[in-house]
Amino acid sequence: MARMDKPRVVITGMGGVTPIGIGVEAIWESATAGRSGIGPITIWDASKQLCRIAGEVHGFDPAQYMRAKHVRRMDDFSRYAVASAVMAVEDANLVIEPDRARRIGVLLGNNCGGARTIFKTVSDFHKEGPGSVSPFYITAITSNMASAQVALRLQVRGPNFTIGNACASGVNALGEAWRYLRDGTCDVMLAGGTDALIDPTEIAGFANSRAVTLQNDEPEKASRPFDKHRDGFVLSEGGVVMVVESLDHAQARGAKIYAEIVGYATGSEAFHIAAPLPDGVGVAACMVAAIESAGVAPEEIDYINAHATSTPIGDRNETMGIKLVFGDHASRIPISGSKSMTGHMIGASGALETMLTALTLQTGTITPTINLDHPDPECDLDYVPHTARTADPQLALTNSFGFGGANASMVLRRWNG
Repeated sequence: MARMDKPRVVITGMGGVTPIGIGVEAIWESATAGRSGIGPITIWDASKQLCRIAGEVHGFDPAQYMRAKHVRRMDDFSRYAVASAVMAVEDANLVIEPDRARRIGVLLGNNCGGARTIFKTVSDFHKEGPGSVSPFYITAITSNMASAQVALRLQVRGPNFTIGNACASGVNALGEAWRYLRDGTCDVMLAGGTDALIDPTEIAGFANSRAVTLQNDEPEKASRPFDKHRDGFVLSEGGVVMVVESLDHAQARGAKIYAEIVGYATGSEAFHIAAPLPDGVGVAACMVAAIESAGVAPEEIDYINAHATSTPIGDRNETMGIKLVFGDHASRIPISGSKSMTGHMIGASGALETMLTALTLQTGTITPTINLDHPDPECDLDYVPHTARTADPQLALTNSFGFGGANASMVLRRWNG
């Protein structure tokens, strides 16, 4: 049973701007259909790049969510965050009263701030000189600007900051928001992640380090977690924000509840800047800590949304870690590799995968791992290949592991009323 000595925390609203859709309904429809959001890079000329594919956001009009003059002063990573937060607050039917604004906080994960704006500004600077630099350049690129812009747009005045912890950032943001709520510091947190890193230097850097896939010919098949032909992740972009609040606060205002957050852990492997500890021991330690914080036994976990980036080392290492934690039970747990459809949204990835995990618990539909055409013999668990599956999960685990040995895991429980 979950520990009852601190306030319980629930998810009551969701919003997202992603390569597989904008808004909860569109995202969930694509995820359950196994639809890929990966395609050729179109936002700049990638013809000379080793990697020419990515998970771009399409059909997004930021002016639907904020004033046009504010849109012009932001990088895409902030636009995605503001839009996602507006959607989440509307979905939660949350009314932000001025006298309660200091009891509502914003906590977002982000990896690189306004990378795309930095690239364009530096390029223009070399061509045209200092006069080409916008007076809004600094406030567009700073990594805390997504959370700051969310607070400005929604007029919330509680704790407001950004976690930059590589690929673990989104789960870290949600997990630290959970701690704020359990400590009683706030009643509500707007938490999640955002990133917009599809620019020429990011793609080139990842490609030259052989971190991203070079399978350009069939973009929708390039992200293939646990498949023996995987050769790297697909860089993606987007933002996801959720309304998380204390159960008492949610029930007092009659909010709908998607799922309950019951456990969270984070830690460092302190081993290598890019490689995990061998044999899955580092990621296993994080999963164990999250499960222990939830006050449940490993065999009670009946669904996992894996980090599963489609890298040769990472997927194998996560599989080994799951086996260390769950033993014989590991083979009975359905596991989704959502990045097979979405690609890797970096700072936003953990937030999106937590959203999908909550929706899986709510609906009983497990999203698939697509492109698992040739299973790696060393990745031999139940990855729900190709098509969604109906089940009755009650407790779920989601993982996010990042460069620098950053690990984060979260446990969610189905809300049964």
